[in-house]
Amino acid sequence: MSSRIVLRVGLGLVLSALLYLGTAATAVAGPLKPSSFGELDCNGQSTVQTSVNRRLNCTDVRGFSTWTPNTWNGRFYDNGLYIGHDEPDMTFLSTTPGSGNNVTWTETLPRDPSAAPTVKTPGSDVSHWFELTVAPWFSMAMCDPNSYPEAACTPLSDSNASTCAPFQTTGCYAGGGSAFMELQLYPPGMPPFVDSTSCNDTQWCAALTIDSLECTSGFTTCNPACIEPVNFAWIQTNGVPTGPASPQLSNLATFTPNSHTLMMNPGDQITVHMYDAKAPGGGHAFEVVIQDLTTGQTGYMQASAANGFANTSPANCSGTPFNFQPEYATAAKANIVPWAALQTNISTEFEIGHFTPCTSVSSPATLTLGLGVHDTYYNTCNGPYEAAAGASGDGPTSLSGEVSDALCYPAGDTHGQLRSAPDLMSGCMDDFAQNGDLDFDGSSYWPEWPTGSQPTATLPGSFVQQLPTTAGKQYAQFFMQTDTALSESTCQPNGTGCALPPPTAPGAFYPYWTRVTSGHGRGQATCTIEFGNVSTGAGVNDFSGDAQYGSDLQSTLGYPEFEGPVMSNACG
Repeated sequence: MSSRIVLRVGLGLVLSALLYLGTAATAVAGPLKPSSFGELDCNGQSTVQTSVNRRLNCTDVRGFSTWTPNTWNGRFYDNGLYIGHDEPDMTFLSTTPGSGNNVTWTETLPRDPSAAPTVKTPGSDVSHWFELTVAPWFSMAMCDPNSYPEAACTPLSDSNASTCAPFQTTGCYAGGGSAFMELQLYPPGMPPFVDSTSCNDTQWCAALTIDSLECTSGFTTCNPACIEPVNFAWIQTNGVPTGPASPQLSNLATFTPNSHTLMMNPGDQITVHMYDAKAPGGGHAFEVVIQDLTTGQTGYMQASAANGFANTSPANCSGTPFNFQPEYATAAKANIVPWAALQTNISTEFEIGHFTPCTSVSSPATLTLGLGVHDTYYNTCNGPYEAAAGASGDGPTSLSGEVSDALCYPAGDTHGQLRSAPDLMSGCMDDFAQNGDLDFDGSSYWPEWPTGSQPTATLPGSFVQQLPTTAGKQYAQFFMQTDTALSESTCQPNGTGCALPPPTAPGAFYPYWTRVTSGHGRGQATCTIEFGNVSTGAGVNDFSGDAQYGSDLQSTLGYPEFEGPVMSNACG
């Protein structure tokens, strides 16, 4: 029996016995009262609810230059816990009508080396994609009047953009209520998704996620019970969520793939279309459609009330069935999600710094995933990657602020009651006690990234993305950025100690974007995007590696953020 079948059958048997598992997420009239388990705070810090999934890839929240109960020194804190992580990003800009709400991406999913991953020599090990990134994603801003800055929002309108200058909190328009949509892709190798990274050991899967922020302008007031609620639904061949999508009601079924979840193979070419669509019962709602051009399969998901999506009351965390719609008409540079660390609307991104390979794991503990459903995880990673971190490693005396390595699992783990396919290696998610690898010792910060589109004996091949289009037209400009400095313990308010690679990263490496141009002399040139360590070959432009991220703009923006120059997107 294949690992894919084991995962689905095993989980199905367990879940059907232990909790309600509906075959469809039926629309429920509001208000939605929060259940004891859910996703009122994707950082796992809700004061009234236990998170079902404790390692979701949340939108990184920016800080603010002035002190509030939720932000200081340019960093945001969720109930006193720093929740930042690492998101290198390529953002696309256009003033063409529709460019802010209708985009198509075409890409080839990467392949891993045929050899199993190894944990011997950091920087020279056999590396797989699940080690490098837990979720490559595509983004778009959404309207949510209950989200920061808790103001009315007109869908598909540039009138939602803030008029406030950096450091300005009064005497200006803070912008429309804004949520952050991420269409996330999940690599194979470390299942199950509900408390690890993958859907199974061999295939990619994808989900539509929408994060909101229950804070007022300037982060002056946030609801500690539901600071960053998230709506979540898999991309399905029938368009029906596997469980309730809302933050109030999501359960183990929500995060468990079923027979209708779109599964994609390494090497498949896919298109991702994100746009405003007609919704059941009238009106419109945001929709994602993924076509697998290799297998012929199609999956889709709509962020509608009919599919169980809801926005969250900043007063009491209850939910109201809601049709999320794109926020902006165009992808102009000012049209961003005002509370996100990344200055973006339309972008491609790699969520990095969430995995550390281990020779072994120790210090077991129990994780509760729902009523009667538990899994054993471990708190400590043992091995050469941890040893390389030295004094900047994790623990009570850590110089980095990393509290522990958890969630950690041993190679071959099938996760008890969940009966998943076995994990391909021992490793830690670094997402339980804090969001991300704050000592920068994991695979993401070693030169174990792709050096080209095809895998080698030890390295995976890169994603190969075509330039995005809006209504068939390319975006006019692009730039690169990353919020890494937010998580650097060495980064000071005056800008000293903020650097790429991070000063404390033992691997002294940081991945970067590359554009590859082909077709010169044969008519129209073609440009594609790769990510990792691609610096050589015909038509390769790596924008000088890490220099592409520009300089730290803390003195300009009020929080640490590397942002490179805006460049022409013309190909050729």
